[in-house]
Amino acid sequence: MANPKKNALGRGLSALLENSETDITARVAQGDHAVLGSIANIPVDKIEANPFQPRTRFDSAALDELAESIRTHGVIQPVTVRKMGNDTFQLISGERRFRASQLAGLEQVPAYIRVANDQAMLEMALVENIQREDLNPIEVAISYKRLIDECDLTHEGLSEKVSKSRSNITNFLRLLKLPPEIQMALQKGNISMGHARALINIDDHEKQMEIFERIIDEVLSVRDVENLARQAKKPKTPKNKAEETNQYYKDVKYNMSQQLGAKVDLKFLPKGNGKITIEFTNEYDLNRLIQLLQSSPQKIAY
Repeated sequence: MANPKKNALGRGLSALLENSETDITARVAQGDHAVLGSIANIPVDKIEANPFQPRTRFDSAALDELAESIRTHGVIQPVTVRKMGNDTFQLISGERRFRASQLAGLEQVPAYIRVANDQAMLEMALVENIQREDLNPIEVAISYKRLIDECDLTHEGLSEKVSKSRSNITNFLRLLKLPPEIQMALQKGNISMGHARALINIDDHEKQMEIFERIIDEVLSVRDVENLARQAKKPKTPKNKAEETNQYYKDVKYNMSQQLGAKVDLKFLPKGNGKITIEFTNEYDLNRLIQLLQSSPQKIAY
């Protein structure tokens, strides 16, 4: 395989850096702050990873594809770095491009050079990734929460930073209230954002997990889950306390059913009265029950 070009840049970047890249890079290394904000070719081994990178997973196949594109066309969009020591830099954004450039065998990458303290760097990294990277919903939610907690942003301030509506931000943040199993499934793409949003609306944890397992096992659609969530939120009709707690009436129902050879049901009404229902299958069965009740009612266990 042919060796990658030493300075594999996009056509526009090549023209931009053709006469100035060496000079700018040297001046930055010497501490010339006048060139900060310019684009320069930075040696790959002089760039440290971003400790604030919100992305935790990188698709290896996608990185390989991007690396091949960089070998062919060069780095079209520069990464962004901040200057550390005299000859070291730290990545602010563009980690996918940086990793792919490493895979492509580049010795240098084009970079915007900025000055940023840790909080400003965290904010820039999170905002850039939310807007440009293909983060999964949980990674977006974590990024939102970090911006709120660590950068002291309000929901309104965050909305302005990331150019998203407050409702969008709220919907993502609510994902972090889901059980770990559901969050992991969302990260892996086993369920969609629509599934997750429907599951959030279920307050009962056991019911929530039950429906989640059905999504996986039965491949339920988002609409299916929304319907199940609505059903789960419907208040259950309370049973009469006597019917629920009094074992005596339960025994009566069971014994009558056994002795009559028919299904017996007891219903309690709000005023305290009630009714007994005895089912029969045909006219012969009805006559059998009538004879049995008329001939020996005293034998029926109450």
